[in-house]
Amino acid sequence: MHNLTSMPTFLLMGFSEIRKLQILHFFVFLALYLTAIIGNLLLVLAIAIDRHLRTPMYFFLINLAMMDIGIISVIVPKSMAISLLNSRWISYFGCVAQVFLYFLFATSEFLFLTIMAHDRSVAIRNPLQYETIMHKGACIQMVAIVWMTSLVYAILNTCGTFANTFCSVTVKQFFCEVPTLLKISCTDLYLVEVWFLVISCSIALGCFIFIIITYMQIFSTVLKIPSTHGQKKALSTCVPHLTIVSVFMCTGFFAYVRPPTDASSDLYVAFAMIYTIIPPTLNPFIYSMRNKEIKTALWKLFNQGHSSKSFSKVVF
Repeated sequence: MHNLTSMPTFLLMGFSEIRKLQILHFFVFLALYLTAIIGNLLLVLAIAIDRHLRTPMYFFLINLAMMDIGIISVIVPKSMAISLLNSRWISYFGCVAQVFLYFLFATSEFLFLTIMAHDRSVAIRNPLQYETIMHKGACIQMVAIVWMTSLVYAILNTCGTFANTFCSVTVKQFFCEVPTLLKISCTDLYLVEVWFLVISCSIALGCFIFIIITYMQIFSTVLKIPSTHGQKKALSTCVPHLTIVSVFMCTGFFAYVRPPTDASSDLYVAFAMIYTIIPPTLNPFIYSMRNKEIKTALWKLFNQGHSSKSFSKVVF
């Protein structure tokens, strides 16, 4: 095949050639997208309005919710447009933007989950020193480190991917996914694939080991608490975070542990949907269902909205 380095567009994979199924896909993705956006925005608003939630844990949770909004917004709207307009083309720079932004938001989310594990560890193991250790300046520094690390990582992976020459415009995925893009490259990908695998696995494995060790220390401390009520209260702040980490890790597992190369394209698409859409959609519900303070904040938010509507009816 001839070299297509300077090609202006890529051809993404559609979910179906049947128009009715395309419309169905559009509405399913629209429902998932609106659920994720509304859920995460409500979480952000509830935390921002409630003064009792001005703690590092909820500060990091706001950042996590914003990352979820970013991840799903990078991928889902374009996929909906493909089905609605029946046009599978994406510009070269649009594809670059998708790869860069997805790496930026996904890496940031994983790092924020790691920081949140550290925050819970300090809160449970050193409660008297919590405010001293997790002060405002330290939290801002952590967020800055997360953004800088994610930005560098996203730039390196994006540049490494698009430095290759491509022999085809057809991407067998519903978004610009790096492993799929590497498959249509003409160049020798051995060193690129090894570099990509080593860097990605190093970051993921390092964060995962840190989270596991941190929770082992947390559980060890919780078991030493004399009262059952104290143990439940301590664990109640950890369960939502641990659940989100599990969902993120399990769905991300599908991104790297792939079926054999002769597997169908539909299977690849199904795996991609699992690790790109499920975590951003479920995360706000996991926290709001398992955290009493979030439930209270959401109740206050809805009550304020109801009171504002009642007041406007009286006035006008």
